[in-house]
Amino acid sequence: MRRKQTILIVLAAAAVMAGGCGKAEETTAPVAETSTEETREEAAETMDLQILATSDLHGKFMPWDYALNEESLSGSMAQLASAVKERRDENTILVDAGDTIQDNSADIFLEDEIHPMVLGMNELDYDVWVTGNHEYNYGMDVLKKVMGQQEAQVLAGNVYDPDGAPLADGYTILEKNGVRVGIIGMVTPNITRWDAMNLEGWTVTDPVEETKKIISEIQDETDVLISVSHMGIKNEYGVENSGVTDLAEACPELDVIVASHEHQLIPGEEINGVLVVENKNSAATMAEIHLSLQKTEDGWDVTDKTSESVDLASYEPDPAFMELLAPYDEKAKEDANVVIGALENGSLAPENEIAEIPSAQIQDTALIDLINEVQLYYTGADVSAAALFNMNANLHEGDIRKCDTALVYKYANTLYKMEMNGSQLKKYMEWTAAYFNTYQPGDLTISFNEDMRAYNYDMFAGVNYEINIANEPGNRIENLTWPDGTPVKDEDVFTVAVNNYRASSQLLSPGEIFEEGEELPTLLEIDVRGEVGGVRELIGLYIAEVKGGVIEPHVDNNWKITGNAWDAAAHEKAVQLLKEGTLAIPSSEDGRTPNVRSITETDIQL
Repeated sequence: MRRKQTILIVLAAAAVMAGGCGKAEETTAPVAETSTEETREEAAETMDLQILATSDLHGKFMPWDYALNEESLSGSMAQLASAVKERRDENTILVDAGDTIQDNSADIFLEDEIHPMVLGMNELDYDVWVTGNHEYNYGMDVLKKVMGQQEAQVLAGNVYDPDGAPLADGYTILEKNGVRVGIIGMVTPNITRWDAMNLEGWTVTDPVEETKKIISEIQDETDVLISVSHMGIKNEYGVENSGVTDLAEACPELDVIVASHEHQLIPGEEINGVLVVENKNSAATMAEIHLSLQKTEDGWDVTDKTSESVDLASYEPDPAFMELLAPYDEKAKEDANVVIGALENGSLAPENEIAEIPSAQIQDTALIDLINEVQLYYTGADVSAAALFNMNANLHEGDIRKCDTALVYKYANTLYKMEMNGSQLKKYMEWTAAYFNTYQPGDLTISFNEDMRAYNYDMFAGVNYEINIANEPGNRIENLTWPDGTPVKDEDVFTVAVNNYRASSQLLSPGEIFEEGEELPTLLEIDVRGEVGGVRELIGLYIAEVKGGVIEPHVDNNWKITGNAWDAAAHEKAVQLLKEGTLAIPSSEDGRTPNVRSITETDIQL
């Protein structure tokens, strides 16, 4: 029977302090003679089990960013290959927690005989692969195809088809030199929000309850229990059991949880006695976990747990891996460089006044106006909403290549058309305007709410409005009118263009915007011009066909931020000190949200 052991930390002194002067007393001890046979017996009684864990690789098989069309050595599977080869031994298990086939042009390989990300994982001999939420972006047939290419054991223990059959197994038991390792794989239940249409008829169950059931089945057959879950640390949208904190609290029998999804670096954190790790995205890090095991009459007990994060940027790409994936790299680069048009007479977004504060989030720009223009054109909607997904997104004068559309619009979102009324639109706009921190007297810069990701801040076309950041969230949208100046009334009914993520996550179900029982917007059409692709592909089509291959920057200035009544001279001084490096813009602790506190008049009084 498997027994849970308490983790012990033992501190040993090297010398005993003695005497009034605090001089260390030298000690000697007899050296014990140990036979080779005894040493072997001792070794047979203990084991160092190593788990190497990755997640959120997001198409980064080579050290290249295909959206930017430039080398990117911040991490890749090619560098991961070097790190794995350096560390792997006979007691190593290699697992991945999903979000593998989306981003970095990975979607262009979905029709290939084998996807390069899967080929890379097979080459590295992964033991387990768990589906992530982005694996469901392309429909279940595509996901099943990719699953079929995997040589690793595929786990997805809480996803069931319309007939009640599981998409994949919920667990596997691996054996390493006599140690039985149970690995349980789950995905966040919120995939039904983000890919509701792809999962129509499917059932996604509670991952914590599923894990508890599996533990009760296999606990006596295992020595070690590991959860590999595509779930973040915290619950999302208030959905119970959608974060691994709930999982650890409910399942203390687990030794390790490999979390993912939030791209939050956690080298090692204990939650309810369970060791939890999480990686950054795009193969930037790999978790290295060591479990010390002691042989018992009933099996093996875990006596200690340690973990660290491996920075993959410090590794050179593995030459053999690079050679294997070279044909895919060549295909992606050729695809990225296809010219689809040209930009004339300036850039789509102005240069940032402050490097860490994107101009395209604090003022109307031609960049966001282009996205909204495309969405309005293909849906025929009255209003459109779009976010800045890449803080460095911009287009400059010259040729526009296919890769540039990925820079403008990073994600593989599709376009939805909805119907809503004025009251619903205002609630939606107030929710997204909470992205800004409330302006306080003495503030000299606009700052962002660290609890709200940048991709949740939408900017709107088809209406005129102001965001008064001196007001508290929920009371910021002012002077909301139609283009002719007529106020938008609560009872007005109209159509709105949004991406599938925004529709499924926030607009079509109760949550952060609409309360339970409240009337929701109506979905009119999904995947508008889906035969072309998503919003990114529609931007390319719009430039090439509707605009005849040539676009110019166009800003309608239909919205602006108000309420930031700072002293202009003091603001300029703050900007100068930031440029000089005397002051710095603070980021959130996890590094995912920049600019979380305003520079103030006190800061510039150096």
